Amino acid sequence: MNTRQLSFDLPARTALGRENFFVSPANAQAVALIEGWRDWPSRKLLLAGPSGAGKTHLAHVWAALSGARIVAAGTLAEADIPALATGPVAVEDAHAIARDRAAEEALFHLHNLVLAEGHTLLITAREAPALWDLGLPDLASRMAGTLMVRLGPPDDALLAALLSKLFADRQLSPTPDTVPYLVRRIERSFDAAHDVVAALDARALDTGRAITRVLAAEVLDKALR
Repeated sequence: MNTRQLSFDLPARTALGRENFFVSPANAQAVALIEGWRDWPSRKLLLAGPSGAGKTHLAHVWAALSGARIVAAGTLAEADIPALATGPVAVEDAHAIARDRAAEEALFHLHNLVLAEGHTLLITAREAPALWDLGLPDLASRMAGTLMVRLGPPDDALLAALLSKLFADRQLSPTPDTVPYLVRRIERSFDAAHDVVAALDARALDTGRAITRVLAAEVLDKALR
């Protein structure tokens, strides 16, 4: 068999359903709050965590439960805020609009209008609002008064599940010993998991080899040089 057939340059399709989200102690509280969204204090929640921690995935889970629309915070300055506020809304990456006066004002008005209309608001960010460096005091006050839940760094079980999901998103099938090996060797972070899967995908495609523990060792050793 031509080993080139073992690897294909296929597009990654991220699975964002609830059944694709692995629950561990690192994210159990966040998952419970997303699933119990009707009981959020003041009908709003801030979901904080590092890049790749699952914030977007949970936002999509919540949107499926609540019928919410999902918008990037950076697009709010050009958005039709009254139209958005006619139902539940998830705003992603709110930390990214710090010191963008128009975007900050848009989020402030969306926050107020969504709640005034009796709907629910989910906001995601990399860290707590106190660290965003917001320029609009009224928005900073609203964010500080929002219940916040953090997604913690991955434990072994979550890291293994994340790696398996990332391989599946890319339609890749590593040998059974590959993921346990990676869990023991890579940095315990979401970014590291994304990076190593992307590197293995590229290496397998370039060499025509299957994704195995041996290939993983080669990729990690090369990264350490």
